[in-house]
Amino acid sequence: MAFSLSGIRIPASIQTVGPSSRSSINGDRKNTNLSLLKKDPLSWKIFAGKSSYDADSASTTVAASEKVLVPGGESDGFSSSTDTVERLKTTSEDSQVLEEVVGLPVEDDGKIEDEQESFTSQLAVDDVLDSVPAKTMEGDGEAEVKQRSILPPGTGQKIYEIDPLLRGFKGHLDYRYNQYRNMREQIDKFEGGLEAFSRGYEKFGFIRSQTGITYREWAPGAKFASLIGDFNNWNPNADIMTRNEFGVWEIFLPNNADGSPPIPHGSRVKIHMDTPSGFKDSIPAWIKFSVQAPGEIPYNGIYYDPPEEEKYVFEHPQPKRPKSLRIYESHVGMSSPEPKINTYVAFRDDVLPRIKKLGYNAVQIMAIQEHSYYGSFGYHVTNFFASSSRFGTPDELKSLIDKAHELGILVLMDIVHSHASNNVLDGLNMFDGTDGHYFHSGSRGHHWLWDSRLFNYGSWEVLRFLLSNARWWLDEYKFDGFRFDGVTSMMYTHHGLQVGFTGNYNEYFGLATDVDAVVYLMLVNDLIHGLFPEAVTVGEDVSGMPTFCIPVQDGGVGFDYRLHMAVADKWIEILKQKDEDWKMGDIVYTLTNRRWGEKCVAYAESHDQALVGDKTIAFWLMDKDMYEFMAVDKPSTPRIDRGISLHKMIRLVTMGLGGEGYLNFMGNEFGHPEWVDFPRGEQRLPNGTVIPGNNNSYDKCRRRFDLGDANYLRYHGMQEFDQAMQHLEEAYGVVLDSDDKLFGGFGRLDPSAEYFSTEGWYDNRPHSLLIYAPCRTAVVYAPVD
Repeated sequence: MAFSLSGIRIPASIQTVGPSSRSSINGDRKNTNLSLLKKDPLSWKIFAGKSSYDADSASTTVAASEKVLVPGGESDGFSSSTDTVERLKTTSEDSQVLEEVVGLPVEDDGKIEDEQESFTSQLAVDDVLDSVPAKTMEGDGEAEVKQRSILPPGTGQKIYEIDPLLRGFKGHLDYRYNQYRNMREQIDKFEGGLEAFSRGYEKFGFIRSQTGITYREWAPGAKFASLIGDFNNWNPNADIMTRNEFGVWEIFLPNNADGSPPIPHGSRVKIHMDTPSGFKDSIPAWIKFSVQAPGEIPYNGIYYDPPEEEKYVFEHPQPKRPKSLRIYESHVGMSSPEPKINTYVAFRDDVLPRIKKLGYNAVQIMAIQEHSYYGSFGYHVTNFFASSSRFGTPDELKSLIDKAHELGILVLMDIVHSHASNNVLDGLNMFDGTDGHYFHSGSRGHHWLWDSRLFNYGSWEVLRFLLSNARWWLDEYKFDGFRFDGVTSMMYTHHGLQVGFTGNYNEYFGLATDVDAVVYLMLVNDLIHGLFPEAVTVGEDVSGMPTFCIPVQDGGVGFDYRLHMAVADKWIEILKQKDEDWKMGDIVYTLTNRRWGEKCVAYAESHDQALVGDKTIAFWLMDKDMYEFMAVDKPSTPRIDRGISLHKMIRLVTMGLGGEGYLNFMGNEFGHPEWVDFPRGEQRLPNGTVIPGNNNSYDKCRRRFDLGDANYLRYHGMQEFDQAMQHLEEAYGVVLDSDDKLFGGFGRLDPSAEYFSTEGWYDNRPHSLLIYAPCRTAVVYAPVD
């Protein structure tokens, strides 16, 4: 197959960076007849499939550990802010590495006593090996039991075979892997394994049993705690909780005399505490649902336990992981053409069929975790286990996911484990009245740019909370994977702020690396890929951290894909230049400049570029002309003609060369004319500065899908092109011409024309072909018999 951009003569194969850096458009070096065919269901395999090496991990499934239950002793399991280096037992070899890497001497405090146990170990009398049977629904509706296991740690040494340059940083990387391996050992020893450790939602929060409801909360800073809510008229003295030596508060409420639960489904609940910061009422940290009553500012936790007949039951099997991802990035609330907050049900019924028709095989949904401030785009999470109540109930979200599975669409959740809202009323901040409960204390626990709190990934209970949170969404809601937000901020103590990453390995492996955070990422990838083998993990990392998408057993961080964030920045840089200053070599280099063997998801633009204060590619190209000259029955302008042509070309070349996956933010496929601006009021800062609002308007917080559907507007042609581009990638049958009149082009190419490759060296290739390439046109050619 050959690929052409106007003015460029490209041989039948394209050279990309690295020995296996394969683009979506692969060359055929044989003397082949090429034809530009008409459109039917289209597709050539656009993206590379598997990475080019095999993991060191064992081919057989092995349980990581046996459950350990020992009587008596003390445990650090509930320390509020324990550093990993202090907590884990350190061998003399590890100590030497630690001194070398961190620059701090490490004393051997002795091994952790065998008789130690954590609070959860006392409860986990039914815990089993680090593997569980999983029921997976087959197409005929019958269930097949399959074994899911978390692989034990490997050697962590294969990264040096994949990239020999990493040997220069072996001290840091081996220390990192030893910390990961030690953490796995400690979890095996004191929690019965990672599988049991990640089921914290079965121990904490509200647990329903046949005899009543148990509520537990980790709040070591609290001096007094009681459960309050509608069920006891908010009386702080009615249901007083007891505290154990690990800082876990607990209460058991027996069923009512008639056998009904002591807390009715749908009623409001909070925990009342006497803390070092005073008395406070907080939403339980493990709450599964929370709502904001009309006219009120604080949220309330909701005890969500509907009767069995009202619970949603999944009907459709989860789709298999595709060889290449085509992700439709979306936000439920702004997915309506109307200026309002949309619902899970409306998204299920109206938007999912659109995504299917467009040809995407995955939908990435933002803002699922509950967030008090709508304008945060869902990134300032307050309640990590609760689905956002703005859009509907948990069961309605489940019906959305089940419908996507029926359509063969994967559902990825945009999960936020990189930081949390600093909201004290509704969230985790100062939950037990202390600064260092779930987060680092002091300045290290605050993100100065995002105005949010930063987790202490070296804390045992924070690990339990976050690992259980990831598993909860996969287990309970059947999400098919995650896009982890803000991973760069996690991996470095400088959070990637005011730092320019040049690719020098010293920038990745040194004192600025937060090893605790990297170990957490390794653990969560271990957990996800072990218990949910078809699940997909995508990490948002702008730094280019080496080993990011290499399996944990081989020494990597374990993600399946990295977001190729440099591509969108490059397009914005280029769009500020004159056409004659665009350098194709520079564009192709940026698109193909990625680490060998580590897969990327490429995108020309995402939600970041759609936000108010920034510009989408369509707006950069066509600006205010979009408001007056998009009707097909009226004359166009040179700016519109240029803009539509380049919009299509940019997306095609990005999809073709940018990575092994592709992402598009909803509406941008047809060049959505408006930016995204959440409803907000005027703000007055303490220093007197006034930040103007938008009168709490929803006008710019919606997606005008009607524009892309209207065949009398030029947006329609852009949408048709994106749809054809997605289907082209799905199943090869028909090739693509961005200048086709169906796509708003001028129809300057004859689809019946045939092109023949010729022998003779050109650009170090044995065969090449000549094509007719009109200006601002992208064409995909395919070989024919």
